[in-house]
Amino acid sequence: MRYALVSDIHGNLEALRAVLARLEPGDGLLCLGDVVGYGPQPNECVAAIRERASVCVLGNHDVAAVDGYGLKYFNPNAREAMAYTRRVIAPESLAWLDGLAYEHREPRYLLVHGAPVDYFTYILDNPAAERALERTDAPLIFVGHSHIAEYYERVPGRENLVHKHMQHGGTLQLTEGARYVINVGSVGQPRDLNPEASFAFYDEAKSTVTWERVPYAIAAVQAKMEEAGLPDALVARLNEGR
Repeated sequence: MRYALVSDIHGNLEALRAVLARLEPGDGLLCLGDVVGYGPQPNECVAAIRERASVCVLGNHDVAAVDGYGLKYFNPNAREAMAYTRRVIAPESLAWLDGLAYEHREPRYLLVHGAPVDYFTYILDNPAAERALERTDAPLIFVGHSHIAEYYERVPGRENLVHKHMQHGGTLQLTEGARYVINVGSVGQPRDLNPEASFAFYDEAKSTVTWERVPYAIAAVQAKMEEAGLPDALVARLNEGR
């Protein structure tokens, strides 16, 4: 089966719809969290993920929407955006977010927002990826959180991890016996200098992970953000992918 993996949608319905349009009817959908936060349409994004995804794990912005946990770690723009999210989010959306698990494990892979065990830790370099691999025996660890499309590969007998950015898309052929930390990037707010929505396909039969970048109507979501009174910096950064 082929699975699409999405993360960090952040209330950006235009980006999410553009990504969902790339899926075939038989594709599964797995979500790595942060459905809400930053963007103007949290309820619509929750509804779309609830309808299409078979699994969704909990992100730090999802937790903050439910009960305010972790807000002290947010920067001022993120806190302001979360205040908006908490004002407009519907009780049924909150109830669904509150029911999500922090991780989901299958024999071949682990789904988690940030990192195994320390769920909201960022994996931004080789040492962090090494720690993640030490904390689970999963061959594949799928993550989001940093909004950067990339992967880390542990090959038996090789001293250092292989690390590669995938900000322009591309395919990774998985090697038997190797282990991976795979960041699928962000649907709604990429931060790898490519403003196009990012997600990945995992094809079990072909043993491949393919990153795709999808253009979407950035100006349309920016207009909604401005109407909602969201911070100017969050509006502007969508053009820059940072």
